[in-house]
Amino acid sequence: MKKNTYTIPLALVFCLFFLWAISSNLLPTMIRQLMKTCELNTFEASFTETAYWLAYFIFPIPIAMFMKRYSYKAGIIFGLILAAIGGLLFFPAAILKEYWAYLCIFFIIATGMCFLETAANPYVTVLGASETAPRRLNLAQSFNGLGAFIAAMFLSKLILSGNHYTRETLPVDYPGGWQTYIQLETDAMKLPYLILALLLIAIAVLFVFSKLPKIGDETASSDAVTADDKKEKLIDFGVLKHSHLRWGVIAQFFYNGGQTAINSLFLVYCCIYAGLPEDTATTFFGLYMLAFLLGRWIGTGLMVKFRPQDMLLIYALMNILLCGVVMIWGGMIGLYAMLAISFFMSIMYPTQFSLALKGLGNQTKSGSAFLVMAIVGNACLPQLTAYFMHINENIYYIAYGVPMICFVFCAYYGWKGYKVID
Repeated sequence: MKKNTYTIPLALVFCLFFLWAISSNLLPTMIRQLMKTCELNTFEASFTETAYWLAYFIFPIPIAMFMKRYSYKAGIIFGLILAAIGGLLFFPAAILKEYWAYLCIFFIIATGMCFLETAANPYVTVLGASETAPRRLNLAQSFNGLGAFIAAMFLSKLILSGNHYTRETLPVDYPGGWQTYIQLETDAMKLPYLILALLLIAIAVLFVFSKLPKIGDETASSDAVTADDKKEKLIDFGVLKHSHLRWGVIAQFFYNGGQTAINSLFLVYCCIYAGLPEDTATTFFGLYMLAFLLGRWIGTGLMVKFRPQDMLLIYALMNILLCGVVMIWGGMIGLYAMLAISFFMSIMYPTQFSLALKGLGNQTKSGSAFLVMAIVGNACLPQLTAYFMHINENIYYIAYGVPMICFVFCAYYGWKGYKVID
């Protein structure tokens, strides 16, 4: 295809990065809110992340099979509609007010977003020259950073009221008592997800009426492949023979787990361990995501001059050091260190993703599916971090040794693991 035909498809795909960032980056706010409405401790509330990210482990291979049989476009539209349905389910959930209902909703939304992510990441890597794929994917992921900033700075303030009462601390003269307080806090969760659902539906309509180019094995002639071949090749486990992909999957598992461990507990850290009120904490959360957004934009520009793998190594080493700062000092010093960690995390996911897909050809969809499955790190490593934080609140800061170890694997990938040796 000619280069100028990439513009509209890329613009539409960039919208997907923005949308799933809003969805995933509302989770830290929801953890804090569900601790109120469902009366949970930090460890129990952390399973919000498990419910969401578990879908990323279960569905990438079926999704890759779906898209291989049909198309990227069909997968994107289906994912948008499914995620929108999940957002609208917050209205009946506000009546139930049960934690299991919210976990089911997050699982549904995440399944829809998994369709988008499985399609969008490889789509961006192939719409253009292969040597600029890491830079192009980082540019796309900068829209992810924009969505994260909006979710943290603005949508979180629609949810968190600034009040955090228990049955024992609720003022005696509170109008309507405990039930009214819980209902108000529960209803606050509906508006952001209604906004998200409407955005998802609007983008789905745009995709329905748009013409997206076929790429990779979508362009293969159906006459050239037998029915048996199609069945065998819906998902290609042979792609794992590429060492740079295997190490990419490992690096993505630990990166995602480390990032989400810090993200999901950020508001909890601010309110409980740094002693900040909720409105101040959400402002810091916005600054945290702004640092992430700036890191994406600056990192994309730096990749014009520096090799992506070299930047990955340096950024990972910086985060290892900064996690050490959190572990040693904690408190407000640790909070400011986390702002810096957010900046240096910014390029790591897209850089590892694009390096791992290098040279896979018609195995790109299968490789993408395994890389997306690695997001299951989000479903277990944040819970491990929350567990260490919960069991001894006097030495909560040791919990940040978990993301520190995660960044060690990312540093190795930028040092040696990325090399295509087969």
